[in-house]
Amino acid sequence: MRSGPSTQSANPRWTRHLGPLLLAWLLAAAWGSVVQTQWNLQALVGLGVDIPAAERARTTWQDLAGFAPVYAGLLAAGWLPALAAAAVLARRRPAWRSPLLAAAAGAGMVAAVRTVDALAPMPVFIDATREWPGLLVMAAGAAIAGWLYARLTARRPAQKNALSPGLEHSGGSP
Repeated sequence: MRSGPSTQSANPRWTRHLGPLLLAWLLAAAWGSVVQTQWNLQALVGLGVDIPAAERARTTWQDLAGFAPVYAGLLAAGWLPALAAAAVLARRRPAWRSPLLAAAAGAGMVAAVRTVDALAPMPVFIDATREWPGLLVMAAGAAIAGWLYARLTARRPAQKNALSPGLEHSGGSP
């Protein structure tokens, strides 16, 4: 069975984007998990609870193992439509690609969190996002991850011919 030209050209591009997207997604999930953990622990400190550094570290690792996967699913739900829309816009405005993908990643995270908050029985799903400062810190992590994805998948300028630097080979005489 032969594949058509569109299948052959689409596969390398798809695989070129998958690794950077997964890396950015994991970065955003880890960032959000650490932020929400430290935000919650700091709220306890504000109530007079002493939390030693070792306890902060243990709790952070537990949340990276337990909460980060849940948050990663939430991110994926927000990122899918947001990054797709940003990619379409970036095709029309290639110079805006990095800021568009960064903004879309942050906005997709906020939209997903606010949607879950509206549907969940508790007042908020992630306490750190209850107020704007915590929501913005978590969105910043998603935006940084979106920017990283954009940079890792940016098109590189074409390399000049190594045999004749500075000259383009046109098939005729130089």
